[in-house]
Amino acid sequence: MKNRIRIIGVPMDLGQSHRGVDMGPSAIRYEALGDRLRRLGCQVEDRGNVPVPVGDAVERGEHNYLSIIAETCQSTYQAAKKAVAEDWQPIFLGGDHSIAIGTIGGITAERDVSVLWIDAHGDCNTPETSASGNIHGMPLAVLMGQGFEELVAVGRPGAKLDAGDVALIGLRDLDAEERRMLRQSGIAAFTMRDVDEQGMAGVVRQALHRLDSKDGIHVSLDVDALDPVEAPGVGTPVRGGLTYREAHLMMEILADTRAVTSLDIVEVNPILDQGNRTAKIAVELAVSLFGKSIL
Repeated sequence: MKNRIRIIGVPMDLGQSHRGVDMGPSAIRYEALGDRLRRLGCQVEDRGNVPVPVGDAVERGEHNYLSIIAETCQSTYQAAKKAVAEDWQPIFLGGDHSIAIGTIGGITAERDVSVLWIDAHGDCNTPETSASGNIHGMPLAVLMGQGFEELVAVGRPGAKLDAGDVALIGLRDLDAEERRMLRQSGIAAFTMRDVDEQGMAGVVRQALHRLDSKDGIHVSLDVDALDPVEAPGVGTPVRGGLTYREAHLMMEILADTRAVTSLDIVEVNPILDQGNRTAKIAVELAVSLFGKSIL
């Protein structure tokens, strides 16, 4: 049975301080994501974008657009839940990584889904531990029931994920409190040292072994997981990330499992990019994840 894929844009840049990721969905669509998936035999529909207020036109508020982020994540939650109910595999185009509060919340409303979080950062800060207050550094903590109550309550009250539901790959830039939280949580966390020592194939297979994927796997891809030499168009680049081939191998192994149910692509910033390279790589990774192979 061919994949039925629904593309949903969430052009939100309110969770962080670098403007530009609101143009991420357009940059990714420009690289013909839908057409390339159709060439694989997928049935694809693009539902446009979830409405998001423009940051310059609204009040920032005490906690960095908290109420607007909560409203946008609520709309995203409903779009995700509806896609699953209608038997589509959603691909969400961000936007910053705070959209995952809505995407993963909605995906898990009716299904018990594990999450592979691919990121240079832990994204598990709370308002008490974050030096910047930027909400795109908090979504994983929120999904595990910690942080602003307005965000924890998006869609339905309480945590949407348990530690055993999550594996992180690509970590290389953690705040001290994030490091402590990850060590204590029991989350399967794989740093770039793990990738260097064990190879990408070994790390991905360990992550899959650790995940309890009852109803499938949601992949949340922050493109800053890649080395900035490969993907320069991100707001928070960190040297020493995944190579082009390491990232592709990860997607190819995941595709082999046939367990992937949905995908986030976040933090593509065309303003900081070079010739739309980062969006192009994001599309290439997405089509590998959904079945494109070398032979």
